[in-house]
Amino acid sequence: MPVQYESIVAEHEATRQAAGLFDVSHMGRLFIEGPRAVDWLEGLLTRSVRDLAVGRSRYTLLPGVDLTADETSDAAVILDDAVVTRLPDAAEAAPRLLLVVNASNRPRVVRWLESQLPDAGVAVDDRTAATAMIAVQGPRVFAGTGSLLLSIWSAAEVADLAALPNYGAIETVLGGAPAIVSRTGYTGEDGLELVVDAAAAIPLWEQLLAAGQSVGVRPCGLGSRDTLRLEAGMPLYGHELTETSDPFAIGLDRAVDLDGRSFPGRAELVARRLGGPRRVGLQFESKRAARQGDLVRLPEAEQACGIVTSGSFSPTCGCGIALAMVEPDAATIGTELEAVVRGSHLPARVVSLPFYRRPREAA
Repeated sequence: MPVQYESIVAEHEATRQAAGLFDVSHMGRLFIEGPRAVDWLEGLLTRSVRDLAVGRSRYTLLPGVDLTADETSDAAVILDDAVVTRLPDAAEAAPRLLLVVNASNRPRVVRWLESQLPDAGVAVDDRTAATAMIAVQGPRVFAGTGSLLLSIWSAAEVADLAALPNYGAIETVLGGAPAIVSRTGYTGEDGLELVVDAAAAIPLWEQLLAAGQSVGVRPCGLGSRDTLRLEAGMPLYGHELTETSDPFAIGLDRAVDLDGRSFPGRAELVARRLGGPRRVGLQFESKRAARQGDLVRLPEAEQACGIVTSGSFSPTCGCGIALAMVEPDAATIGTELEAVVRGSHLPARVVSLPFYRRPREAA
């Protein structure tokens, strides 16, 4: 997946106005199966999976020990954030789950999971190289008779996909090829993620692209994926979320189930709730934006009150935007702040998140 195919702004706007195609095959796809799979994952993830119905997905964090580090510590850290999906049971009624993780964290996640396997009853199959994953996001994906999907698949197939709820998933056959389809998204737009065998990836990509060219569908790279997720206020591992983050301060309360549960690092996560910087959205007066690592301060103050975790020009807002971690007394909506960028002070104010909601959600 390149940074851009044409231009970041053009790809960003295509996703907002029509649909964008993202080759996200670099994401890790770990299939977990066995009679003890659900109970095993229950003790490893910050979200419960015991009540996860077949055909539903759930955003979660994956704490554990980084066994790939040069100097391994016994302390549990947040290894990654992930989406876990409950697939239909195997023929022998064994539970099956799919865990989608970030590309850069996949090796240490796999090593950690394998180190925690019981003697029997659970198998972890890393099928990242054997499969591909394509995300199609934007208003044209399901839009009536102009639907991108209707132009390449039957009405019955598309009806099944359109019936998926948010964070729903289905195992199906599309155009004769087996596929796992989910409706999670990372752009602020509606859309789908299609997991297929690696051999089916190029034909599927070309089919989607050819069908959508007349209505403005474009292939999109990592650059527009980042500006889209930033407008949607979604955290990115290595930026807003790190090994030692407080998920509650980032706004990831929904990713942590504490009541009656035990998982690695639970005590540390509870301790981090005692207070500290909070994640906020910053909107700048100009098109220029601060970047990760730039300091944030109150106007005329000598000491910084926070730090930028992500920032970019926003094609939709027409100005610079950023996510930042700031002290609680600077986190109130409407607070005037400034970011220190290469010696310049860029005026900004704290705004509510997300920066962008698709039109039907605006009300």
